[in-house]
Amino acid sequence: MKKNEREELVRIMNKFAGSGWDLIDAPSQAWLDGSGNRNKLIAAIEEADKVCGSCGCEFDPLYKRALELKALL
Repeated sequence: MKKNEREELVRIMNKFAGSGWDLIDAPSQAWLDGSGNRNKLIAAIEEADKVCGSCGCEFDPLYKRALELKALL
């Protein structure tokens, strides 16, 4: 695991946790707190990408990048 990838993932999870979107904010915050369920978080990110991943918002590339880094979750 590369340190910079881990730091990037933490930044993305912080962004998701502050999003206000129930689908991803709670699972992301739980992961940041160390109490999250990896499979639920991955499923939430996949669902968010499916629902919103091409709307043009700032989160679109973050879903994809988080999924690329899911081995670190």
